[in-house]
Amino acid sequence: MNMDVTVPPTDALDMRRECLAERRQALSRQLDQTELQWWCEAQEQLARSPDADTAARLSSQCKRHLRERGMPDSGWSTLELARALLLAHVLEHHGPGAQLPLLHQLFRWGDDHEKIALLKALDWLDSHGRCLELALQAGRTSNSQVFAALALDTPYPSRHYPERAFHQLVLKALGMGLDAARLNGLAQRHSGTLNQLALDLLEEQLAAERTVSAGLPRVIAFSLLGPAQRQRLEDLNRQHRLPPEWRARLAGTPSN
Repeated sequence: MNMDVTVPPTDALDMRRECLAERRQALSRQLDQTELQWWCEAQEQLARSPDADTAARLSSQCKRHLRERGMPDSGWSTLELARALLLAHVLEHHGPGAQLPLLHQLFRWGDDHEKIALLKALDWLDSHGRCLELALQAGRTSNSQVFAALALDTPYPSRHYPERAFHQLVLKALGMGLDAARLNGLAQRHSGTLNQLALDLLEEQLAAERTVSAGLPRVIAFSLLGPAQRQRLEDLNRQHRLPPEWRARLAGTPSN
């Protein structure tokens, strides 16, 4: 298989190793004896042959050897976590120049379930934002579950996305009907620009007589509304076109 990537070979991943060690322990505690035996053998195979083919083969075998069930208080399933930890394991066996190309390769090879595991683990695998290009590419998906793995319950976008890319991610999450409350770091990214984008979306949905996205008010910093923006919302309120949550938030913030 051709590893035709354009990622700079000198960029190294800085993995959150303590976090990964904790997740390995948590997964082992959830596995029964038969599952744990296969899991240990899989890691031994990967240590002997730490290449993309072995990682991909073992990842595809997870569903056959592990029962899928939720991990306590984590938002992960056993299968997702096992796939993510196999990925981390193979990356740990490669030098800095090989890690990013390998990660890109495994993302391209992966099915949707494997992509979800990788994207959910991205903050553990890359604390310095070296995988920004991969994340932006992944964010173009039309699969809401794959997109949710990138956008929700993870600090990666808020930590590493430039402003415009983060705004696009927020708007796409709203367009897909995802829960804006699960967008990590949203409050720290509030701005006048994001306010305007959210208001434009509100206008668009009202004009098309579509249901207003439930999470849209969370995207707006009502205290940062400009005079024209606030006036438009007050006009919509007087026309009884503003949803109830918007009215309550608008009334709770003073005019600038």
